[in-house]
Order: sequence, then C-alpha cells, then structure tokens
Amino acid sequence: MSPMISTQPSPVERLLSITELAHDLNITARAIRFYETKGLLEPQRAGSNRVYTNRDRARLLIILRGKRLGFSLAQVQDYLDLYDADPTQKDQFVLLLSNTRRRIADLDQQQRDLELTLEELREIEQLTLAAMHEAGIDPTSSSTPGARRTLEEAP
Repeated sequence: MSPMISTQPSPVERLLSITELAHDLNITARAIRFYETKGLLEPQRAGSNRVYTNRDRARLLIILRGKRLGFSLAQVQDYLDLYDADPTQKDQFVLLLSNTRRRIADLDQQQRDLELTLEELREIEQLTLAAMHEAGIDPTSSSTPGARRTLEEAP
C-alpha cells in the first residue's frame, strides 16, 4: 500500500476537469457526479468548476475496482474512510481482508448454484431431446408451432 496521500495538491500537480477525468477512466461525468453525491469523492473547486487531483483519481480507481468486484458503495466508503483515518492502514487491511473473504465465499456459493442450475438445465435439455426423438420431431426444425417461443415468452 502507498503512504497516506495529502489532500492538498502539490504546486506541480496537474488538476483534472471532470471531463478529463471521465475520459481518462473511460466513465461518464455523470458517474463521477454520482459518486460525489454518495460522498465518495470531494473534488476541489476552481470557481464553479470541479477540479480533481491525483488523490481523487486514485480514490475513483478504488471505487470502480470495488464496484467491479461486487462490493457495495457502503463497503467502499468504509474502506476509503479508514484510509483517511488510520495512517498505519492496519484497520483498512483488516477490513479489506474480511470483506474480500466474504465476497469470495459469496462468489463460491454463486458458482455452486450456477453449476447446479446448469446441470438441471442440461438434464431438461436431454429429456426434451429424447421426448422429441420418440415423438419423431426433428429438434433442429424451426417449423414446429411455437418452437421459437422461449419460456420467458410463454403465458
């Protein structure tokens, strides 16, 4: 982990506009404003314009990574709050490890659930193919009435 980042830009630090930051991270300005409304980002102002420091960019990268990994915004906020509050980052590491282990367990369970669902669907597929074969129905034929309807479309 990197050392604590100052909240004030250094004299040579380049400030980014919301458009530049959005373009840089391949997200929308609206997404950045959303994270601001949730209290995850607090950009400085230059007149009426938001300006973002490297620290803001780093925080946004953490937010986006947390989102991609399936963490809630509240979990990301807790993590970011600890970064600001604990220069040793001990509590941040403990929280991250706990949340990561919980997320891994959740994903492992989802994977098991998906495997069971796929197994059941494959069984249904085989039973359906066998029944179609016994009935003399060509499973590749699309001329069967209603063959194009899916279960979602069925009444």
